[in-house]
Amino acid sequence: MKDIILIILLQLVYVPMLALRTISMVKKLKVLTAFFGFLESIVYVFGLAIVLAGDQTIVAMLVYAVGFSLGLIVGIYIENKIAIGFTSVMVNIKDMNMELITTLRQRGFGVTIFEGQGKDSQRYRLDILTKRTREIELYSIIDSFEPAAFVMSNEPTRFKGGYMEVMMKKQAKKFEKQMEVQPAEETEGWIKKTANEIVNEVVELLPSDQEIKD
Repeated sequence: MKDIILIILLQLVYVPMLALRTISMVKKLKVLTAFFGFLESIVYVFGLAIVLAGDQTIVAMLVYAVGFSLGLIVGIYIENKIAIGFTSVMVNIKDMNMELITTLRQRGFGVTIFEGQGKDSQRYRLDILTKRTREIELYSIIDSFEPAAFVMSNEPTRFKGGYMEVMMKKQAKKFEKQMEVQPAEETEGWIKKTANEIVNEVVELLPSDQEIKD
């Protein structure tokens, strides 16, 4: 009974690490991928040792499978909570709602406006790039001003230029000052590059992409 409980607990730790490592790999987050992979391998070795060292009964195997399934659910829940990465949101509205646009920009969201021709009338499209941690907040603002708007989102893995990059650079500079990242001169090239990658990944995990004042 003790081994069965331990197997479930290990699966509830191992599988979320597996899910988070896969997500980090897809999003090209090197440091997080390595970190979750390290934790995943440790838990996997302990769990496998317990399963192989036991009697390998049908009950133990079923418990292992059930623990794996529950771990997937926990992994998805955790990923939704930490919300790694960014979301690109396209909002299609009938009229030029300047109150909505102004509110979004005041709240720190970058908004690009396009005008197009729909079937019956002109339409306006708002392109918004934000961190996933603020996705619910963004939808709430849109719904309060344009409840009938057509909204579609996707997750970009990388981007270059624009409002979001400016905000991320400000956050990175502030983070570097706090961490006092000062690589040695003789190995500055490699260390600085690695340090910048770590800083950029940490910035992506910061809870807010609102403008940071110098």
